[in-house]
Amino acid sequence: MKKNVQILCCYFALSVGVLASCSKEEAPDPTIASIAVSNPDFQILEDAAIRGEVAGILSNKNPNDPQGAGNFTVFAPNNAAFARLGLNSASDLLTLQKPFLTSTLLYHVANGTLAGSSLQTGSTSVSALGPVRRISKKGNDLYVNGSKILATDVQAANGTIHVIDKVLLATGGNVVESALALKDAQVFTSPELSFLVEAVLYCELQGPLSTTPNITVFAPTDKAFKELGVALGVPLNVPADIRKLPKATVTAVLLNHVLANGAKFTPELPENTTVSSLGGTPVQIGVFANGTLTVKGSSNTVPANMVIPDVQATNGIVHVIDRVLLP
Repeated sequence: MKKNVQILCCYFALSVGVLASCSKEEAPDPTIASIAVSNPDFQILEDAAIRGEVAGILSNKNPNDPQGAGNFTVFAPNNAAFARLGLNSASDLLTLQKPFLTSTLLYHVANGTLAGSSLQTGSTSVSALGPVRRISKKGNDLYVNGSKILATDVQAANGTIHVIDKVLLATGGNVVESALALKDAQVFTSPELSFLVEAVLYCELQGPLSTTPNITVFAPTDKAFKELGVALGVPLNVPADIRKLPKATVTAVLLNHVLANGAKFTPELPENTTVSSLGGTPVQIGVFANGTLTVKGSSNTVPANMVIPDVQATNGIVHVIDRVLLP
């Protein structure tokens, strides 16, 4: 790993014309922002930093470095990480509300130097946004939350970069507040999870889902609920149509989407096994592959895929999925 990091450092340095940076006569390292600008694999991160108005912050020393060196540590998603969310260009970033984009970027930043050697299983770090990130290991790979750490200790003039394969997401609210933020278009410019929110309100589960700690929630998209309506022969065209279904039935379905055995990011979920949901019904977890897993209810013929995995809420982890899990 150390050799690979040295090679990566040289690549970054050459890309900004600092030809001697890997020799003994080193020119000043580029800043974190300059590295993003100079390397095409961080083009979307650069675009996001500009739109989210954090590029200027990462171009300068950090006045809040508790170690006094003026450093930041940044977990930097590459272009492929943004592509997982359908963000392939600067114009795609316009689908995100600017305040949410800024908050998301700050969740990738820590004050001070967080060396690669300190990224140990079970360790945590406080982000500049506030929520804590945690490190886990699966196989030979290290993960921060659900994102694989691809490279560590890329040095910049004002800190350190660790490269990751997924965008880190945190809402700052509990599970229900997070769903409401999506429903009210506070995350994406278009509403999402509107049917799920309506179902939670209909079944009066907003209290338990807001206060129960350490839960894992699989959250079906609006499209998933509409497709369920087609399968059931009960048109679910607008969220209020959920109330056409028996309340007890909807409650059982919702509880089938909640695991109460700890808040789990994707690398921490027990793969290729069956677990019990909060409703007592079994949910089958698939194989961990490319940073996600499939999930399947007992009555589903096809498993659900994770559309947006690893969203950190204050009382759990949310994985947005493309199919309703049927008990």
